[in-house]
Amino acid sequence: MKQLGKIDFDKLENEGTSSVTSKERRKFLKMGLAITGVYLGGKLLSVRSIPTEAKAATYGCVEEYDIDKHYSMMIRQALCIDCEKCMEACVKTNNVPGYGYRTRILTKRYKKAIDKPAEFIPVLCNQCNDAPCTRACPTRATYKDMKTGIILMEDKKCIGCKSCMLACPYDARYFNSEKRAIDKCDFCWESRLSKGKESTACASFCPTGARTFGNLSDPKDIVYQLVHQIEEAVWVLRPEDDTKPNVFYMKGTLTSVDTFLRSKKLKRM
Repeated sequence: MKQLGKIDFDKLENEGTSSVTSKERRKFLKMGLAITGVYLGGKLLSVRSIPTEAKAATYGCVEEYDIDKHYSMMIRQALCIDCEKCMEACVKTNNVPGYGYRTRILTKRYKKAIDKPAEFIPVLCNQCNDAPCTRACPTRATYKDMKTGIILMEDKKCIGCKSCMLACPYDARYFNSEKRAIDKCDFCWESRLSKGKESTACASFCPTGARTFGNLSDPKDIVYQLVHQIEEAVWVLRPEDDTKPNVFYMKGTLTSVDTFLRSKKLKRM
């Protein structure tokens, strides 16, 4: 590999940023960095951190809402080992029938990968800020609770038309035959949070810490800080649908993020 010789940075002239491609700009924005200059014909880039623009990594999903506790979840995708303990905890905690689901784990396989042939992607209701399911429901049986940010179901109002199921871009709902109503993840609101617990069953029983639950409206909360950190890219599922989800994803492989999490002394709730 050809190496640059000794460089006198004080004598370098900034050539501007016109030669930087849009693809490169997007890549740096996702890392929370802005390109401020190009030196040596593009061999050196000058960048600076932009903490306020770390939101670019979330595709504009973080917005200001007048919600007391804006519950949210960060999923560190690389840590999921498909043990299904999260699913087991969910079924037991929320009395999910055998044919139903509130959370699942998808598998993405790579034919030519030499380090990791597959990765696992936990999925659940994204508790969207702009939820299409609430607009599709003719009886308003499903609605967004503005005190918690959670999309909830009022079973008595549900007529089982399944319009909300068709409207949901995340396939996060199913028809519960026993209830005669649509069922979905409610971040364990009924079974845990409303009774004083501080975390969901799936996050509490995940052995690797792949799921982190918290309050997105509190800058001191761990989920808020993980969403806004600039060490690693953060994304959401199906950003093109513009539902503004409250479930975020990151690879979660960086040592700096591990150190950050350990400093917060995460524990099961």
